[in-house]
Amino acid sequence: MDNATKVFINWSFGLLVIILIGLGGTSCHSTKTITKAISKKDTLQLKTDTATAEELHADSLRYIQMLYARLQANIIQCETFSAKVKVHYEGSDGKNSTVNAFIRLQKDKIIWITIPGLLGEAFRGIITPDSVKVLNKMEKEYQLRSVSYLQNITHLPFDFNTLQSIILGNPIYLDSNILYYSKDPQGVSLLSIGRDFRNYVTLNNNDLTIKHSKLDDVDQMKARSYDITYGDYERVDTILFSTYRKISGVEKSRLDVEIEFKNIHFNDNLDFPFSIPKNYNRN
Repeated sequence: MDNATKVFINWSFGLLVIILIGLGGTSCHSTKTITKAISKKDTLQLKTDTATAEELHADSLRYIQMLYARLQANIIQCETFSAKVKVHYEGSDGKNSTVNAFIRLQKDKIIWITIPGLLGEAFRGIITPDSVKVLNKMEKEYQLRSVSYLQNITHLPFDFNTLQSIILGNPIYLDSNILYYSKDPQGVSLLSIGRDFRNYVTLNNNDLTIKHSKLDDVDQMKARSYDITYGDYERVDTILFSTYRKISGVEKSRLDVEIEFKNIHFNDNLDFPFSIPKNYNRN
């Protein structure tokens, strides 16, 4: 297998593994207390200037708690999920590519990905909480990796739950340690500080679904920055699902990824076929 093919395999699967590039971390930490600084400007949105500072602060905390509770309530909960995805990738080197794939998910257990080729299925991957397995049907090869392989691909702390959250469009790196909020016609914005990232999240005014997330590394020496846009929400059964995502990231180089979801289904009975043929070589 030539180097170009290896790069394509690792890029394609790595891209899809995180839906589909350079994001990671634990989702929705909830261990910290909502406290800290609330700007006077924002507290004044809730009461007149006759209120005491204590009343303003208390109202601001209640409002933040309400927003955080709504975010938690909007988290998609399902037993299974399936969709077709179209992913367009463009790097700072000017190279770009489009990959189509099919994804199936069983909550907390399995994520299954298949990438079609010109003459049938080209790649198949399966991720569990502790392993990553990939079949390269073009070259009759397979890869077996621990879940830490995801961290090697993304250069970020990463686990199965993170990947699951990214696929479903649930918030990542959103800590309950919220330091700031603001309201304007564009939406409601929150700033949370977690272990790895500062997350500046903008919510849609009408239903408080996520509109935008700006992640900046807490460790300034790493200088990682990611920009995520969530759009084209559709109601599937009773679930509001973002069918369009745009992810832009900057570390040593820049990348842009656009993802479109189609044929979305929740809670269907799904199978996750994966077996390694005897004539395949391990890579």
